[in-house]
Amino acid sequence: MAKRRRKKEEQHTDESWLIPYADLLTLLLALFVILFGMSSLDAQKFRQLASAFNATLTGGTGVLEYPYPPNEIEKTDVENADLLKMKEEEKEAERNKIKEEKNQLNEVEEKINTYIDEKNLSGKLQTTLTSEGLLITILDDILFDSGKADVRNQDIQLAKEISELLVMNPPHHVVISGHTDNVPIKNSHFDSNWHLSVMRAVNVMKILLENEQLDPKMFSAKGYGEFKPVASNDTAVGRQKNRRVEILVLPYGTNEKNRN
Repeated sequence: MAKRRRKKEEQHTDESWLIPYADLLTLLLALFVILFGMSSLDAQKFRQLASAFNATLTGGTGVLEYPYPPNEIEKTDVENADLLKMKEEEKEAERNKIKEEKNQLNEVEEKINTYIDEKNLSGKLQTTLTSEGLLITILDDILFDSGKADVRNQDIQLAKEISELLVMNPPHHVVISGHTDNVPIKNSHFDSNWHLSVMRAVNVMKILLENEQLDPKMFSAKGYGEFKPVASNDTAVGRQKNRRVEILVLPYGTNEKNRN
């Protein structure tokens, strides 16, 4: 009887191994679910999940220990390459724009210089191509009497001819500024050099805008008084250079508000 009972116990199979096997299958299933959904995970969520699983599944390195999923790395490389290419294209377009704009301003400068030579105005009218744009300088004794802001009758035609030179396609923003020397002024019309310089700029602008081909929206006027000299006020020659009206033709697409 005892022998038969012992035989039955030997025939009984130990099934305790099924528990860890089932746990392993569950973990593998969870891993494949994560890998399947990896394409829709952003990098931050992936790193969070990776950190959580690596804390649980210790020992060795695996895909969960990478900071980015493989397809995310590939996607990032492609995006970076596209971004670099886009930036290079933008830079090239900007260089071409600057070159084209410079050529256009050069053409305007040549046209004005030809006019200056024809009218023998080299000592009164000057052009300079600066980083801000094309600067046309008019010394005050060609337009104004001393201490006055009204353009002289004999010089109105000159201002009108200058307006013809400012007709451009496309139109550019133009800033007209008045400047004086540092000799104080105070009369019944003006209480300061600043006041005088502003009115001179405004009066020049009014004559220019009598040309219907010019758009008033593209023009502005300002006065600096004696505060932006181009020469020393210690000599008569220097003071004469400082008494001036400047016409600044800005590059296309630039206006007074976004000037540096």
